Amino acid sequence: MPVAVTFVTGPVSARVPATSANLGPGFDALGLALALHDELRAEVTDGGVRVAVTGEGAGELPTDENHLVVRAMWAAFDALGARPAGVRVSCVNRIPQARGLGSSSAAIVGGILLARELVADGRQRLDDAEVLRLAAEMEGHPDNVAPCLLGGFTIAWTEPSGDPQGEGEGKGASEGGAGSSGRGRSGAARGGGARAVSLAPAAGVRPVLFVPDERGLTAQARAALPLSVPHEDAALTAGRAALLVHALTADPGLLFPATEDRLHQNYRAPGMPRTAALVDKLRDAGVAAVVSGAGPSVLALSPVPDQVEPGPGWVARQLSVDHDGAVAGRGIIGHAERDPVAAGRAS
Repeated sequence: MPVAVTFVTGPVSARVPATSANLGPGFDALGLALALHDELRAEVTDGGVRVAVTGEGAGELPTDENHLVVRAMWAAFDALGARPAGVRVSCVNRIPQARGLGSSSAAIVGGILLARELVADGRQRLDDAEVLRLAAEMEGHPDNVAPCLLGGFTIAWTEPSGDPQGEGEGKGASEGGAGSSGRGRSGAARGGGARAVSLAPAAGVRPVLFVPDERGLTAQARAALPLSVPHEDAALTAGRAALLVHALTADPGLLFPATEDRLHQNYRAPGMPRTAALVDKLRDAGVAAVVSGAGPSVLALSPVPDQVEPGPGWVARQLSVDHDGAVAGRGIIGHAERDPVAAGRAS
């Protein structure tokens, strides 16, 4: 017989990082968490849904149950066993939206974690591996939700349902495993679904982000991809993706060759010519530059010479890697205890 769900009183909070997926050759698999965060807060009410948005998307995003954070909360509540009568949510958004920086993944991961914190025994009912699986199902692929949840540099993949290797691993499956430091963190959904491992980037990796004043749509960027690519291009890109794991975690001096891609960026270039031009300009100067996610932002993983200017319509900012991933807890983040939530990571 199902155990009754008890909702907590008072607010809960979550802080979720921006992410950059693909990183050049790691299409739909590699991702990096960036130290730029949305902060979310929620509490249970007697009825209805109210959402307040400040910052990015204010005045544009829905303020009812159609808001992506709320949709993720409802999905998590369903997985937890019951929905409350109502919720009040506030979002302080700093992640640029529709720029290839994982704003939708941040909303999904944040919403799931808010719902879990609002249930008294939520962490026992919905473990971190299930959070990853549910978030990837909502997003459609795990390459952004994995670094958002786990932090650091992530490798994500999806196991078919019922795959025997996915059984019984769950939380903490790779502690003491992969990574140049010998410390890997993973999230694995039992019985299939999204899985991921997080590795610590090498010291000195300081991403530089170039954000344009125009927006892009992931669906349009995916529609530009061909159904097949030449074997030579696939083989080269696979080799570069493997090299990128080593370059990011152990030898940043190899980041330039490791970020070469022939799988997706060239096919998307006609749809975002300014982005393609900036990537070419940076790479011509020896910078390990890639399209961030589906674009149109550009990510540089190696130092950018002062003389290389992005041109009008771009905002450049240097960011640290977010090593912690999503943070959630009861109360207000910054005053309440901060609990890292990624699978395989102790608080």
